[in-house]
Amino acid sequence: MTTGVDSERPGAGAPGGSEAFPDDGEASRDAFEVFRDDWGIPHLRAADARALARAQGYVTALDRAWQLETERHRLLGTSASCLGAEAVDWDRFVRRARLADTARRCFGRLAPETAAWVGAYVDGVNDGLAEGASRAPEFAAVGRAPGRWEPWTPLGVWLSTHILFAGFPTKLWREEVAHRLGEDRMTLFATDGPGTAGSNGWLLSGGRTASGAPLLAGDPHRFIEAPGVYQQIRLACPEFDVVGLAVPGIPGIAHFGHTGGVAWAITNAMADYQDLYREQLRRTPEGGVEALGPEGWYRAHAHTETIEVAGADPETVEVIETDRGPVIIGGPGGASGGDQGGGPDADASAEGPRAISLRHPPRVTGELGFDVLPALLRARTVADLDTALDRWAEPVNVVLAADTAGGTLHRVAGHVPVRPDVNRLRVVPAEDPAYAWREGEAAPLPRTGAAGPGGIAVMANERGLAAPLGVEFAPPHRARRIRELLGARTDWSPAAMAAVHTDTRLASSRPLLSLLARAPGLGPAAERLRDRLLRWDRHMDADSTDATLYARLRTDVVHRLAGHPALKGVTGADDPWRSAAYPALFHPWLAAVPRIGYALESLLTVGLLPYEDRLAVVAASAEAVAAAAEETPPGPWGELHRLSPWQALPDLVPDEETRPGLAGDHDCVLSTSGVPGVTDLFARGPAARYVWDLARREDSRWVVPFGASGVPGSAHHRDQTPLWARGALVPVVTDWDLLHPTTRHPEENPAMTAAEAATAGPAVPVLRAAVHEQKVEGFGTVRLVPVDPSADVDLLHGWVTEERARFWGMGDHTREQVREVYEFVGSLPTHHAYLALRDGVPAALFQTYEPDADPVGECYDVRPGDFGIHLLIAPAEGGEAVKGYTDALLTAFIGFVFRDPARLRVVVEPDARNGKALARMVRVGFELGPEIVKPEKTARLAFLTREAALRLA
Repeated sequence: MTTGVDSERPGAGAPGGSEAFPDDGEASRDAFEVFRDDWGIPHLRAADARALARAQGYVTALDRAWQLETERHRLLGTSASCLGAEAVDWDRFVRRARLADTARRCFGRLAPETAAWVGAYVDGVNDGLAEGASRAPEFAAVGRAPGRWEPWTPLGVWLSTHILFAGFPTKLWREEVAHRLGEDRMTLFATDGPGTAGSNGWLLSGGRTASGAPLLAGDPHRFIEAPGVYQQIRLACPEFDVVGLAVPGIPGIAHFGHTGGVAWAITNAMADYQDLYREQLRRTPEGGVEALGPEGWYRAHAHTETIEVAGADPETVEVIETDRGPVIIGGPGGASGGDQGGGPDADASAEGPRAISLRHPPRVTGELGFDVLPALLRARTVADLDTALDRWAEPVNVVLAADTAGGTLHRVAGHVPVRPDVNRLRVVPAEDPAYAWREGEAAPLPRTGAAGPGGIAVMANERGLAAPLGVEFAPPHRARRIRELLGARTDWSPAAMAAVHTDTRLASSRPLLSLLARAPGLGPAAERLRDRLLRWDRHMDADSTDATLYARLRTDVVHRLAGHPALKGVTGADDPWRSAAYPALFHPWLAAVPRIGYALESLLTVGLLPYEDRLAVVAASAEAVAAAAEETPPGPWGELHRLSPWQALPDLVPDEETRPGLAGDHDCVLSTSGVPGVTDLFARGPAARYVWDLARREDSRWVVPFGASGVPGSAHHRDQTPLWARGALVPVVTDWDLLHPTTRHPEENPAMTAAEAATAGPAVPVLRAAVHEQKVEGFGTVRLVPVDPSADVDLLHGWVTEERARFWGMGDHTREQVREVYEFVGSLPTHHAYLALRDGVPAALFQTYEPDADPVGECYDVRPGDFGIHLLIAPAEGGEAVKGYTDALLTAFIGFVFRDPARLRVVVEPDARNGKALARMVRVGFELGPEIVKPEKTARLAFLTREAALRLA
């Protein structure tokens, strides 16, 4: 046996690392350019595809170092070493499932040119990690430096991201339902579908667009993580020029891209391609493990590994693999390796406890489909794309695509094994050969080349093109609603797509409201509730109190159904999630109340309960909810329905920054999915939105929930959140002249050492929490962060002692005197000093004060609502002033001041000799006041009223 995760790591000489590059000179290996648009989105340009892959890895490490480190730990099963005991369940599963070993196998089967391309990406990640970590405060918080990526690490990240994507734990739930409620009830909670699917995609042929060329749009709905699971990026070299949404840690653009000639997008096909086998295992006298197969007992692979746990003792896990696959639940009698979870029928075998193994295509075939990724970048037509996707494996997706010649594609891509239908439904016996996969065979994948009826094609996880491949699909409501909206006009443009992205019609409310309409014997308050909800337009809008009232009613109905005797076998004390037979990781799939909530539409429609019982449940809920509403009227839906993203270290980011309130619900096109009956908060929602225009790529649009940067405090960490929350989109910039060049070579940005990174913390201005952040059109994002007198002394001393700052009155100050001045300012509750950052770069010193607490208040009649400011603009970069620079900063400063309704007038007091400053004030709307004599200068007062500022805005 082996111990520890090192058994899953290849040697340093594995193919695909830097040594996989031909010796063709440093230029082709290293030369690349990095540009950013106004939203900080990276646009990369290089001499060839391999150098471009390195650039992508490097920039991702700069922007997402902590996210990459988190993903690396997740695939290795070492998350608990950073995050503590709460991550042990995941680590145990990943070790038992042997994801790292599977990734290594899959890497070994890549074509040599693909392996070199992936290796180049990994080289770029490793090049950039130290510098990226110096910007990310999370590393200091956990006291860790980033670990090195192996050539196969991206494949492991892909596996760990998608291993639960097909929902194999649902088979455990069906087994429990069959055992407790009867075989005929096994699919009772299949809603035609689980409410956990919510992605949308649609394709319009040229006959339905204003340009006459196809449009492709949509929004993947996934668990939302901070930083986001998608990375807006552009990859350009002589072979191709592609914009799209990459997955951090993965080279290329897998899911959503536009090459200029062809664009594509995907949704989860809802296919079933992962099987669970009930194993019989026994311990051998020497401590090994045997499994029962079709030919009898045989020796299974077994070894132990150690999970390091921050703040706790290490834990051991026994890793067992049978001929069917890795054992993920249970183990043999006397198994060592910690709490394995006994599995169903744990005491049913004389040979020992039963166990459950997982069989999935990448473990069997050694294929993920990564050879497809470079081909996607080079595609020019739907035919190119179609040919490339024939080799795709994991996960199984529905794909829509269109090209500039008007070609369209609608197909399924991925690997679905051929095996008995019952394998899709439940756990099957490993020793019975009837349940084996047909070796070397894959199910045929449905496809159509047509855009669809009326020039519209839709994919929304529904029982459509992929129906032969799955068991449970999403309800048809989203797909129907999208078709309805798209069919209403023939002049669609990218800008108009927001109306589809943000539609909030909740068609699944019909069964509950129909029963409410017929509920007998309601009291006066419940009758008022009924009348109100029957008048409701059934839109889950953020400002709707009716939507909140409906959600309250739905929650109450879910809980009453959970208490009904017909469901007693799977609820209350008998709820399967309470069983110790399963690892805690699978409990969310085994909890009855969420299952009832997601299946509510069908449970209120089909024959689980007699019609009269359903009416009685809804009537009782109406009475209870109405009484509560009389006492506490419902607030707007958006106050309750807030984003709750997953964060590895959530305490580093204030909740208000990541929890906007939104419209939508799990069956709306705007599928912001809470858990009905459990919480109105939502963790699933649009992980990105996109519109690909095949007429003019530069008219395409995109947005993500947070921003291009994963660094807290960065100007682009949360700058897209307000747009995302209201359904707006960011332009896709394709003109290189409109982009901002940054680093040409990574070596131009020497990385901080680990020690420097650990002590940097908030001393770096860009990492400090902002008191105000504002996007100024054509200028960039302005953030105001508090001055740190010690950390900023060199910067401030350099500014205030320049000749151009003579009116500031500190030209002869030493560094120590400058620091003391700003320490004194920081000690006053009425005076504050801020650095203004333009796109993360210090641009100005901005000070505020209360006039009646300042000497200036003795020189004029201070009015209630007066608020004083001082402003010192940083020296122009390169010595050349930028036209409109100060006016743009003033726009942000004034926005900061007047966001407080108590502030009615801004007061400034420039030196009376500073003609340029006075002229600027007049130009932006200030009214000049009298001159005043102060000990250090003769000043000229100027005032800007709130009304004048609003006119200026």
